[in-house]
Amino acid sequence: MNLDEIVTYLDRHLKTDAIPDYPGALNGLQLRGEGRVRKAVAAVDAALPVIRAAVEAKADLLLVHHGMFWGGAQLIDGAYYEKLKLAMGADLAIYSSHIPLDVHPRLGNNVLLGKAIGLGKARPFFEWKGIKLGFRYEMSLRRDTLMKRVEKAVGGAVHLAPGGPKTVKRIGVITGGAGSEITAAAAEGIDTFITGEGPHHSYILAEELGVNLIYAGHYATETFGVRALAEHLAKKFGLQHEFIDHPTGL
Repeated sequence: MNLDEIVTYLDRHLKTDAIPDYPGALNGLQLRGEGRVRKAVAAVDAALPVIRAAVEAKADLLLVHHGMFWGGAQLIDGAYYEKLKLAMGADLAIYSSHIPLDVHPRLGNNVLLGKAIGLGKARPFFEWKGIKLGFRYEMSLRRDTLMKRVEKAVGGAVHLAPGGPKTVKRIGVITGGAGSEITAAAAEGIDTFITGEGPHHSYILAEELGVNLIYAGHYATETFGVRALAEHLAKKFGLQHEFIDHPTGL
C-alpha cells in the first residue's frame, strides 16, 4: 500500500488534528519512508532497540505511542542520531499517536484495558483540554478480585494504594502516567482509579482522598492501542504486522 494513503487514513480515523496533546507528542507521520508499505510493526516507544528490531524485521512502517520528539528540539547526536540513521537507511517510516490513540473508542488504550479487565460498559470521563481523557465504569466488585483481573490483563504484578473501599463501585481508567490526577478523579466520584504510574505523592493523596489507586505499569497499560492499531491496518490494507515488545518495567 501507498504510505500517504495509510497516513491519511490514520490521521482521519484517529482524529489526529482535532485531539489536543503535549507539544512533544507530534502526532502523525514523524519520519517518511520510501512510500510503499508491505509490513507494519507496532511498539510503545520509538526507542533505539525498537527501531533496530523494526529494521531487522524488514518493516516499512513503525507505529508507536511515544514518538521521537518528546524532548523538543535537540542536537542530532548519540542515540538520537543513530535512530534516525537506522530508520532512514532502511526507508522505515515512523508514525506516532499519543492521546488520540489513548482515547479512541475502539482501538484506544483506555477502552481496551477496560475490556481486558472485564469492566463492562464504558462511559467517557475526566475533562482535559476540551476532551474526555478516560473512561469510567459502574459495577460492584471486590477490590481483591479487581486486582487479580488487572494483573491478568497486563500480564504482571500491579501495585495498590488501598485508600478506598474493599468493594469498588465506580472505577476510572486512564492509562500511562495519570497517577497525579487522583484528586480530579476523586472529585468526579471515582472510588477506584486504574492508571499506569504516578509520582510518590499520589499514593498519599489516594489514602487521604479515600480512593483506591492501582498502578498497573505505564508500559503495560499502553501496549493495547498500538497492537490493535497494527492489527486494524493489517486487515484493512492487507499488510503483514507484528508487535515489538520492549518493556521498561515502569
